Amino acid sequence: MLGSPITVLFLCTHNSCRSVIAESILNATGGDRFQAFSAGSHPSGRINAGAIDLLERKGYPITGLRSKAWDEFATPGAPPLDFIFTVCDDAAGESCPFWPGHPVSAHWGVADPSRIDGSEDIRRAAFDETHRLLYERISSFINLPLESLDPVTLKQSLKNIGTRPF
Repeated sequence: MLGSPITVLFLCTHNSCRSVIAESILNATGGDRFQAFSAGSHPSGRINAGAIDLLERKGYPITGLRSKAWDEFATPGAPPLDFIFTVCDDAAGESCPFWPGHPVSAHWGVADPSRIDGSEDIRRAAFDETHRLLYERISSFINLPLESLDPVTLKQSLKNIGTRPF
């Protein structure tokens, strides 16, 4: 049984770039049906400047975004989670906390645009590619008939979204 709204947590190690971008995309495109959050296993305490630049250029709100630990979502009183997506390979390999409610999880690894060296144009292009890939995956996710899929089909569909070339 899914919540209303359907809650999604995006995880990466530092919660400064990819997970924050994914949170913003889903909150902007998911309407009232979804509520997205992001967190990290070892949060940096700040949002990456390139991520802020990307979100502002794409017209996403940045108010309220912050880098936070995933522990916030495993405590009493935390929002119940329906789905958890790891967006970096490091976070996917870490031992996660116990998530109340046993949310469905999948790995949607995306290269870290903040690690790209080069000119401003090259770095900006890396952030744009991260946005494009996350946007395509999130669009595929929100268009799934989530309420009618059996657990095995749902899990396979989420895995397919994470491995599909867009």
